[in-house]
Amino acid sequence: MKALREMLASESGAGILMMMAGAVALVLANSPLHDAYLAFFSLDLQVRVHELNIEKPLLLWINDCLMAIFFFTIGLELKREVLEGELSSARKIALPAFAALGGMVVPALVYVALNHGNALAMRGWAIPTATDIAFALGVLTLVGRSVPSSLKLFLVTLAIVDDIGAIVIIALFYTADIAPLSLAIAGGCCAALFCLNRYGVRSAAPYLLLGMVMWLSVLKSGVHATLAGVVLAMFIPNRTPDGASMLKDLEHGLRGTVSYVILPLFALANCGVSLFGLGADVLTHPVPLGVTLGLLLGKPVGVLLCSGAAIALGLARLPERSNLLMFLGVACLTGIGFTMSLFIGSLAFEPGSLGEGVDERVGILLGSAGSALLGVVLLRAGLRRQWTR
Repeated sequence: MKALREMLASESGAGILMMMAGAVALVLANSPLHDAYLAFFSLDLQVRVHELNIEKPLLLWINDCLMAIFFFTIGLELKREVLEGELSSARKIALPAFAALGGMVVPALVYVALNHGNALAMRGWAIPTATDIAFALGVLTLVGRSVPSSLKLFLVTLAIVDDIGAIVIIALFYTADIAPLSLAIAGGCCAALFCLNRYGVRSAAPYLLLGMVMWLSVLKSGVHATLAGVVLAMFIPNRTPDGASMLKDLEHGLRGTVSYVILPLFALANCGVSLFGLGADVLTHPVPLGVTLGLLLGKPVGVLLCSGAAIALGLARLPERSNLLMFLGVACLTGIGFTMSLFIGSLAFEPGSLGEGVDERVGILLGSAGSALLGVVLLRAGLRRQWTR
């Protein structure tokens, strides 16, 4: 429980900081500094070592490189939870796993219902399937400390399962043309990482060095580079022969950097949506509308339907000290997509590809904001009902 409390405190603070960074990005993008804001994140940065050359705009260095570190910490967290945490027991995971499944399938169906027949628009079907754990927990803290810890644990575990789903979706559906040689080099790195793990290498340095080579190989292979972070995490040993936990040490060491630097920087770089000339025609365009409704309605409906099925089958029960209104409020908070939704959106659509003034990020921001507001209202109503009993 101590590890859980530490994580909740860290993720909650990160969520609040991300809200502030996102708000700053919106202000900059809709101010006289709009052109300067875009120009800054469009700056080309080059790293060259002999024949190896990587040149990308600052935005893609953040999305491809820094977010790989974010995915690495997600992988570390997933492995720890599978080995000894909330994902280690079938009974513990039943309710959030069913809820996460519904919370991914139903929003995707909502989006598809509005965009079927348009091949370009259909690339965004996965955008409303994601839940942002940091943002959701940040909003949850606004409700107060009276929220039962069982509900917080449910939300955290659901978001972890949701992250697994998002990683699989990115790997399967957002991969470009494959470069076999680069992919083979990445495979060789995996084999070397397996040997390090198998023979109990105690130092983190060899793992991280191979991880950097693997990231470069995956970057050049056509598979999205951030997935290298998840793969690397799977080979980090939980326990070394001397009894230390390299996995936990790395997770704790990176958490602050990820929560308070990388994620706010990602929000600052990706939330700069221009609202100039935003009209009803843009808001009702099938892509942003599909994202908005997928997050705002599809997420809670999916969570409730599949949670109800798990409870009806006797596989799970409502979290302790909660009631239906409180559970519905948390289900609404899962509609806060933000980081993962923005990330998948950046993979699905090139800037401006949807037409003048149409931006999937408008749907992400509206859907996430609406989910946050509705979740807080329902949670407060559920808490009041509990107090008046």
